[in-house]
Amino acid sequence: MMSSSQDRRLQDLTQWLHQVITPNTGLEVRPLSGDASFRRYFRAQRGEQTWVVMDAPTDKEDCRPFCAIARAWRTCGVQVPEILAQDLDQGFLLLSDFGDDLLLSLLDQDNADTIYRQAIDHLLLIQDCPSPADHPLPPYDRALLAREMELFRDWLVGQKLGLQLSDSEHQVLDQAFEALIQNALAQPQVTVHRDYHSRNLLLADNQIAVLDFQDAVNGPYTYDLVSLLRDCYIRWPLEQVRSWALYYHRLAGERGISQEPEQQFLRWFDLMGVQRHLKASGIFARLSIRDGKHGYLNDIPRTVGYIDQVLAGYPEFASLHQWLQERVLPAIEQQIGTGQDS
Repeated sequence: MMSSSQDRRLQDLTQWLHQVITPNTGLEVRPLSGDASFRRYFRAQRGEQTWVVMDAPTDKEDCRPFCAIARAWRTCGVQVPEILAQDLDQGFLLLSDFGDDLLLSLLDQDNADTIYRQAIDHLLLIQDCPSPADHPLPPYDRALLAREMELFRDWLVGQKLGLQLSDSEHQVLDQAFEALIQNALAQPQVTVHRDYHSRNLLLADNQIAVLDFQDAVNGPYTYDLVSLLRDCYIRWPLEQVRSWALYYHRLAGERGISQEPEQQFLRWFDLMGVQRHLKASGIFARLSIRDGKHGYLNDIPRTVGYIDQVLAGYPEFASLHQWLQERVLPAIEQQIGTGQDS
């Protein structure tokens, strides 16, 4: 049910659309699926022609990074929406429509290899794209990496699971977070989408199309790859993930992004995933507690399961792994469940 403020915004949005889409006779506006932010999306349709409309309340969202990155990435050959009209004072954007074929709804065992290789090829286009002149990408620096991982300690462990941590448990987390930060900062730094996964990628005319890129940064080159291959919303067998990761490694080497040996690359990839999944599981808990978006709780067992699986192969993280198994995973199973494939 829409709040009165949302209803007023929809009226303002509809009025704006009637000004920027002409002729507007027969124009219809209907909501699209929800977003994990304060943005809302609608589809405007007139006859057979459709557009996507972004509603980003200006007190909570800023459309300018989206606009700057979209224009810059399109010049690099990245398939992102074209901005057809904008009202930054109200937070309204009219965008080209790629349709509804999100990868999450399309992927199966038969087509996964083809689609993931396409997505990796497209990722390399993003990584080659320089920072927009009118929106220099912020660095994925120590402060941001640490702040993200604190979401796990605060929102999932503390607020959702209700675990009270001892000083020694806090120390285990502090030491692990520092090691993960060092792992990220040691990597080649490239343009990072920051949410490159099956819910933000589509197939449009059999080509990868990219959404939700407004939070892009300059950061570790394995970050988007692990977002894609160890997706919080869909899971693939270990050997398949390794094969796709090494496909990227070969292409990145050919492009001069990194000449690191395979073993070093896979370590960076694994531990980058731990950092991301700590962050993501905290965000899922926050979306439930703060925003009432409880469906994301179903993704926590899979997401934390990735962390458990990876840490089992790294003895230097034995304390964190043991703590997860003894304290966090049982609490998740008791309060949230086991997930569908974790």
